[in-house]
Amino acid sequence: MFEKKLENPSLGKPERKTKTPKVLAVIDQKGCTGCHACIPFCPVDCIEQVPGEDPQAPDFMRVVEVDLDRCIGCRLCAKYCPWETIFMVDKEEAGQSAESWTLRSVLYQGVGKNAAAGGEAPVAAEDQAVEAEAPMPEDKMPEDK
Repeated sequence: MFEKKLENPSLGKPERKTKTPKVLAVIDQKGCTGCHACIPFCPVDCIEQVPGEDPQAPDFMRVVEVDLDRCIGCRLCAKYCPWETIFMVDKEEAGQSAESWTLRSVLYQGVGKNAAAGGEAPVAAEDQAVEAEAPMPEDKMPEDK
């Protein structure tokens, strides 16, 4: 699937003891609020916290990520996600889905928007354009009191 980072939160945790399930949990991080409601339901502890982009405020904009090598496909995380942002994906498609839905990864190298050289997130062209606010016409300006 993906090559794991040398330093990652799953180090020391047991490997999956069963064969690869038919479906794996994949989190669409664009909808994840980082509430961590899914974490206590995972029986194999394969959901990892991903800190926010700002090292000074790691709890701001945090998300979670599933270790696909350890997921047993139990569906509990997807069932209890209050934001409905965890999907059970066919094992053959899970890697591709994870790659496109992951914004930041603490587990895998080259996955997520921070996978660019130097860890810097590439900025999409539509994110670069800042729409200038049109000036308010003088006849609509609030009157000074």
